[in-house]
Amino acid sequence: MRPWKHILNLDNVNFTNLTKMDSATNLIKLGLPKNKTMTIKEQLYTHCVNTIEKKMVVIHSVLNSAQDSANHETKSTAGDKHDTARAMAHLESEKNAKQLAEINKLKKALPYLKDYQPKDVVELGSAVKTTGANYYISISLGAASIENETFFCISAVTPIGKLLMGKKVGDSITFNGKSFVIESIF
Repeated sequence: MRPWKHILNLDNVNFTNLTKMDSATNLIKLGLPKNKTMTIKEQLYTHCVNTIEKKMVVIHSVLNSAQDSANHETKSTAGDKHDTARAMAHLESEKNAKQLAEINKLKKALPYLKDYQPKDVVELGSAVKTTGANYYISISLGAASIENETFFCISAVTPIGKLLMGKKVGDSITFNGKSFVIESIF
């Protein structure tokens, strides 16, 4: 059972008939009515969900590959080389487990982004256009190209996210010595 199933309404999707990357790429598309046009905020949310799912697929694949490798490895006569290889594999596995834990933290924030109603002030889930750049206050995932515009998916706890939170249209912020005016919030 996928823990985010209730968010995306994927009750009738058969994931076994899709390749792993297909399921990650098409998650949102499969749950939407065919005639529905997505708003910019819905597209940004979709981008976040798909990016997190793709990252999870990759991490699970790496973890499974490492586990398979460890299960099929036999004791070598080289002794120390074998022990060193096992220790390095264990360290890599721990690193991947930490990455998976971080991705799971990001995924837990996704339901809080799903409010598509217009906002008067910048808050979690807001899309913000400024004179300098466009932002989606969500989870830190970098740039997303939506309808020929670039939006930076940033966390509310990033330096620029903190400056934007609670601001209204017409307010200005200064970041790295540059001033920006908020043009719209949606």
